[in-house]
Amino acid sequence: MMTKILLGSLILWNLVVFGLYAEDKRRAQRGLWRISEKTLLLLAFCFGGIGAIVSAHICHHKTRKWYFQIVWWLGLIVDVLVIIFRLKNK
Repeated sequence: MMTKILLGSLILWNLVVFGLYAEDKRRAQRGLWRISEKTLLLLAFCFGGIGAIVSAHICHHKTRKWYFQIVWWLGLIVDVLVIIFRLKNK
């Protein structure tokens, strides 16, 4: 039961992160107030690596900034480690 809740939470959180990266791209194109880079990086690192990577590549947003790419991959690693840890300790 807890594994399903955890996996569902990770999926939901990554969808939120995906949406926020897409929204920031939309705002950038329209010259509107943006979501701060610090916030985007924190969201990606805190269990949102998958959503950030997917959104960045679909929306072509922040892909040239090396520090975003590092944090995305670290966030992805955190996601995978949480999933592996949870599956091993059912």
